[in-house]
Amino acid sequence: MKIVTNPDEKTANMIKEGLKDTGGYCPCRVQRIEENKCMCKEFRDQIADPDYEGFCHCRLYYKYK
Repeated sequence: MKIVTNPDEKTANMIKEGLKDTGGYCPCRVQRIEENKCMCKEFRDQIADPDYEGFCHCRLYYKYK
């Protein structure tokens, strides 16, 4: 398993700025709850699946098998 930051620097930087503005919460989510803190629970659950490959919800991270 390998997790990398989105290679599209413009997208990655935009999301990182959003994270700064929200105190570490996913800028793509409305609710500011612990499950939405980056790296969000949704992506942590996805990376726990050995068959999952893809981006997290906000597209900051990509998991390779």
